[in-house]
Amino acid sequence: MQRHALLALAPAFVALAACSTVPQPATETLASTELKLADGQPAGTARVVSDGQGVRLIADVTGVSPGLHGIHLHTVGQCEAPAFTSAGGHLNPEGKQHGTENPAGSHLGDLPNITADESGKGSISVALHSTKEQLLNVLFDSDGTAVVVHAGPDDYKTDPAGNSGGRIACGVLARP
Repeated sequence: MQRHALLALAPAFVALAACSTVPQPATETLASTELKLADGQPAGTARVVSDGQGVRLIADVTGVSPGLHGIHLHTVGQCEAPAFTSAGGHLNPEGKQHGTENPAGSHLGDLPNITADESGKGSISVALHSTKEQLLNVLFDSDGTAVVVHAGPDDYKTDPAGNSGGRIACGVLARP
């Protein structure tokens, strides 16, 4: 009788085993920063992560005007307010032009616009077209790398900066 009961439960055990989830690869933070507005107020965070499949930039902004804003990786890890020009130009280790719609583009610092809602908050998660090793070498070269949020949207074609206006927030990427 017990044997029949176990045999009757066998399909249930098989079904439960089939429902188990496949573990996702661990996400490793490669770099992170706290973004600041020109007046020093917090403007969000940015992280560069690796999940074993590739690398991504994940950014959350706050305290910016509603609408579209260009967001880019910049070539120098300095964020001197108020204009943040110390961050240099866009991160472009291969010497390409700017913009995903530019026939000669795009470069590593090119990212999609981030949209801030009516409360000034927005998020973006975007794949970076580089290997983990290459990216770490570029991000942490002798002068570092900054993440910069711009006043207006990137037009995805105008070289060298996408016509995205002034720099309104900045953060220097650091290793965890």
